[in-house]
Amino acid sequence: MYQYNYLFDFTKNVFLKMGCSEHDSTIIADVFLVAELRGHSSHGMIRIKDYYELWKSRRINTDPQVTIVHESPSTAVVDGDNAVGMVAARRSMEIAIEKAKNAGTGWVATRNSNHFGIAGYYSMMALEHDMVGICLTNANPLVAPTFSISRMMGTNPIAVAIPAMKHPPFVADFATTPVARGKLAVAEKKGKKVPFGFVQDKNGEPSDDPTILKSGGSMLTLGGDRVHGSHKGYCLSAIVDIFSAVFSGANFGPFVPPSVAYLPVLDKKVGEGTGHFFGAMRIDAFQPANEFKSKMDEWIETFRSAKPAKGQERVLIPGDPEREAEVRNMRDGIKLLPAIKDDLVEIAKELGIEFI
Repeated sequence: MYQYNYLFDFTKNVFLKMGCSEHDSTIIADVFLVAELRGHSSHGMIRIKDYYELWKSRRINTDPQVTIVHESPSTAVVDGDNAVGMVAARRSMEIAIEKAKNAGTGWVATRNSNHFGIAGYYSMMALEHDMVGICLTNANPLVAPTFSISRMMGTNPIAVAIPAMKHPPFVADFATTPVARGKLAVAEKKGKKVPFGFVQDKNGEPSDDPTILKSGGSMLTLGGDRVHGSHKGYCLSAIVDIFSAVFSGANFGPFVPPSVAYLPVLDKKVGEGTGHFFGAMRIDAFQPANEFKSKMDEWIETFRSAKPAKGQERVLIPGDPEREAEVRNMRDGIKLLPAIKDDLVEIAKELGIEFI
C-alpha cells in the first residue's frame, strides 16, 4: 500500500522532470491522485506511462500557453497549446465557472489538448461555487459504432456534479462504453479476461481478451449490442464527440490523436488535438440555491429509500462508491498492481528519481 502523499509527490516530480512548471505539475498530480482515491485506478498511476511515452516522442507540450481564442459573455473556445490535458482542462473549467458567475451559465469548448484523466474532477470543481458542473471529452479512437468494426470513437465520458444541502453531492461520471479503456489495461496487468460485451475482435466477433485492441479489435458502445441498446450508447458517444470537437475545432472521431502507443498517429487532421467541453450552471440563476439544494436532499432521500433487489444491501446514489473509496483509500493507502509498480520504477530510473 502507498500513502497518498508519497504518490502525489512522486507524480509531481515525474512531471517536473518532464519540464512542466510547479503549478502545472501540481494540477496533474492532483487529478491522478483524485482518480486513485476515488477508486478509478484505470485513470490513475497506470496512465503515467502513457504520458511519459507521449513526452518522449515529443507529442505533448510541457510549457503551454493556454489561451481563449473566441468568446461571448457566456461562452469561450480555449486552445490548450497541446498541453498535458489536465492543464488545459482545469483552466477551461475555471473559465466556465467565471463566465457562470457573470452570466448565470458558462460554456467552454477546448481544442488542442490531450487526455485529461477523470472527467468527474472538472465537473466537481463547480460544486464549491453552488453550481452544477458538466464535463465531456472525446478520446482515443478505439470504439466501433453499432453494426461496425471500424474504430471511430473514444470512450467519450460524461460527468455531471450537482450539489445538495446536507447530503453529499450527486456525481455521475461514466464512459459511453460498458467499460473505460483503462480498465482493459488493468485487466491486462492482472492477467484476467473481461466479460463478453466489452470488446470485439477485428472481424466483429465477441471477445473476452483485454489485449484485443492491440490486434485490431475494438471496444463496443454502451449496451454492447443492438438488442441491449448499443445504439443509445453510440448516440451518447456521438453527442460527446460533436460537443467536444466540432464546437471547439478539435479533431473528431477517428482523427483524435491517440494517447496509446498501439494506435498510429494519422497524417490527416480535421482539427487541433483532443477536444473537451465544460459547463457551469449557477443554481441561483434558476432558483435560490438553498431551495434547490434542499430539493436535491429530498431527491436523494427518495432514491435511497428505494427497495433493494434480492441480494443487494442498498440503492446507491451516483457518487456514493467513489466517495466511500476516497475515505477508505486515504485511510488505508492505495494499492498498486505489481506491473504498474514496475512501470513506475522504470520511469523513475530513467528520470533520475526514486520510486520504491
